[in-house]
Amino acid sequence: MKQDSILITGASSGIGRGLALALARPGRTLHLGGRNADALRDVATRCIARGADARMQVRDVRDQAGMEQWIGTAGPLDLVFACAGITASTRGGDDAPHEPDAQVRRMFATNVDGVLNTVLPALHVMRAQPRGSDGVRGRICAMSSVAGLVSFPGTPSYCASKAAVDRFMVATGANMKRAGIVMSSVCCGFVATPMTAQNDFHMPGLTQTGDAVRAILSGVARGRRRIAFPWWLAAGSRFMDLLPIRVAEYYYYRQPAGQAGTMAETGLSADHATSST
Repeated sequence: MKQDSILITGASSGIGRGLALALARPGRTLHLGGRNADALRDVATRCIARGADARMQVRDVRDQAGMEQWIGTAGPLDLVFACAGITASTRGGDDAPHEPDAQVRRMFATNVDGVLNTVLPALHVMRAQPRGSDGVRGRICAMSSVAGLVSFPGTPSYCASKAAVDRFMVATGANMKRAGIVMSSVCCGFVATPMTAQNDFHMPGLTQTGDAVRAILSGVARGRRRIAFPWWLAAGSRFMDLLPIRVAEYYYYRQPAGQAGTMAETGLSADHATSST
């Protein structure tokens, strides 16, 4: 797998940071994007210490024009990782748990539009590149979530936004493989990052960041369209989505994970990579 030039959004924390550090080595150029300038600078410094040419960009993935300008002028790209994202749960209320309108819109603007603002310019760059000896022009990977496989009442907009990312990446990947572009969706469960550290509930199948990064890089190298882990959590989520809605909701409302108020909204300034179900 050719990986001389790599672009990562959400590189200042979480999975994005883990990917940057794992990929940093002599001969590689890392284009690192994020909103937290201090944290991003620290990651870039660490990558440079490992021999990589790290170029940081303080960018908001919601800025379509800015993202197009950055990605379109980065030069040839072998690997692109769309890691920036946010999460939050519903809030309690007198009548029923709910999500504030602003929270829902931020969720979609970041988790869906932010991915599109990364993936679409990357596709334009890669389609103009020559194929490598393996027939591949480039690889693009976006962070979805196991949450995208279910309709959990505790995190409606998060589930919906991640489902959109997963379906877009998997379906578009069927077309782009003909052009020599490999696209992967990562449906991960809970990963030990600053994002999940704020969760006020037990997180089943919690995966360490290093293990998550290894699973992602292995899946991307193998050309897997969907990279899901832990496998049993992904399988269980798929099963739950096959049940009648009333039956699934009866179970969901009795689980502590992600219920109203248990998952704090992670702000864009923190730029955490998606990592919870």
